[in-house]
Amino acid sequence: MAEGSDARTDSPTDIPGVDQTKPSIARTYDYLLGGKDNYAADRALADHFIKDLPGSQTIAFDNRAVLGRAIREIVVNTPVRQFLDMGSGLPTSDNVHQVAQRHAPESRVVYVDHDPVVLAHGRALLEENENTTVVQADLREPKAIYENPAVRDLIDFEQPVAIILSAVLHHLNDDEDPAGVVRFWYDRVPSGSYVFISHFRSENDPRSAHMQQVLQASLGRGRWRTDDELLALFGDGLTVLPPGIVPAAEWRPATPPLELTVWERLIAAGLAVKP
Repeated sequence: MAEGSDARTDSPTDIPGVDQTKPSIARTYDYLLGGKDNYAADRALADHFIKDLPGSQTIAFDNRAVLGRAIREIVVNTPVRQFLDMGSGLPTSDNVHQVAQRHAPESRVVYVDHDPVVLAHGRALLEENENTTVVQADLREPKAIYENPAVRDLIDFEQPVAIILSAVLHHLNDDEDPAGVVRFWYDRVPSGSYVFISHFRSENDPRSAHMQQVLQASLGRGRWRTDDELLALFGDGLTVLPPGIVPAAEWRPATPPLELTVWERLIAAGLAVKP
């Protein structure tokens, strides 16, 4: 893991449509996880968390780990074999398709992100995987995703599907109606479908308030929500499965964690099924 922007000098090649002077959520997250597909503006934002809030990188790692556990849980213990991963970010280790296809090679995965860098690198990674693709779209426009021919080529919405919203709804402000995004997909997937959400978790504490302020100032978006607010994102129709909405490190770990750090308490996860 890079310790700061001085330790990382390489960056992705120039890609049309990318403003390298403005940080991107996907590329900042990539840097926090030790990736190299980022620019100086992304590293500057990430470095604020790395240097000024030591330990906060745990949030990114806990989120990545819980995503892998959730995908494994779905593919091993349910008949679902198709996944729609929205706001997927840049490829890293144990991507959704790698976890799913490790246990069920026939699993189909569509990645959705609006960052052109994600599109370029995702296509390169997936070019020889006929059961996986990546499309450029904005999760705030779910109808366009639902009707996208590339999505339809792999996802049969008449059959159960897993909707993956990993560390993405917290980048929608309240006036962008994140619960409405979930509701759109709930209305269009059949019984037996799953929705996984991981999200910044607020305990009305100074750390989450400060991080929210940093993201709002730099990206214009970023919300830490309470457990009650996170539960409301799932809506009334979905059944949240045990252990409920909990800190990510406590969501079905292979080994129960010791007492959580303050940072580990600031990212939560939950998996729900449509009855």
